[in-house]
Amino acid sequence: MWVFLALSSAVLLGVYEVFKKLSVHRNAVIPVLFLSTLTSSVIFIPITIGSAVYPEFFQSIQLFVPPITLEQHGLIFLKSILVVSSWILAFFAVKNLPITLVAPIRATGPIWTLLGAILIYGEHLNAYQWAGVLITLLFFYLLSTTGKSEGIHFSTNKWVFFIIAGTFLGAASGLYDKFLMRHIDRMAVQAWFSFYQVAILFPVLVLTRWRLPKTERIQFQWRLSIPLIGVFLVLADYLYFNALSFPESMISIVSALRRGGVVISFVIGALVFHEKNIPRKAVFLVGILIGILLISLGSH
Repeated sequence: MWVFLALSSAVLLGVYEVFKKLSVHRNAVIPVLFLSTLTSSVIFIPITIGSAVYPEFFQSIQLFVPPITLEQHGLIFLKSILVVSSWILAFFAVKNLPITLVAPIRATGPIWTLLGAILIYGEHLNAYQWAGVLITLLFFYLLSTTGKSEGIHFSTNKWVFFIIAGTFLGAASGLYDKFLMRHIDRMAVQAWFSFYQVAILFPVLVLTRWRLPKTERIQFQWRLSIPLIGVFLVLADYLYFNALSFPESMISIVSALRRGGVVISFVIGALVFHEKNIPRKAVFLVGILIGILLISLGSH
């Protein structure tokens, strides 16, 4: 069941990446990020209040947000710092790089999550899972190398460094998520995380918009895709936290499967943005699908 939830989260995450690219294309990044996270928090306001007023009803529909301790709030706030830092770097990279290049680089996060899961949680993979993870990550790497033929040199392009740094932070957040799921209710984590990310981003928005001279500001344009970023992320995270809440789930596998959303963003990116080297990248994507299939088979 947790494998199915992780795969479903991957599909939604792929659509989320496309909406992100549509939103930041020739647009101001920080306002887009703030408004999309604000959408996520608005979704959780009635759920959080309703859980306090009508706990039985929200428990019956599996949307109950229980009260948590001050220490648990602090743990969730730390997750919010990690994720928001990763998002800021990733949003700038998405704006300035092809989505069919950014998504695979972002997807290499399972490499670092896998290493962390083995070292920290003592996870062990069977032969199918090892083969699937290694094949998936190999083709993620091969897909990322196509950037050279598009004039993007990894050693000198600052936006590549942005997405790599964002990927490291995202991997750290993934490892931290497994820890949180063992100590805090998943709905409490998702709800309060959505509130804290707005609190963190608001001063960033103020500093980058109102404190900068108008001549240095990038013009912001409202687009319908902006709130859809928040909606699809909430749905993807809901399934993701559900997957991690299973005692037998492994963060290394969940992370690898979740990054399979690159397939969705690749296909839509190729159709919508008319990016380069599509046939070559498509061959590498076949390898990714084979790897994901092996991981799924090994998890049953």
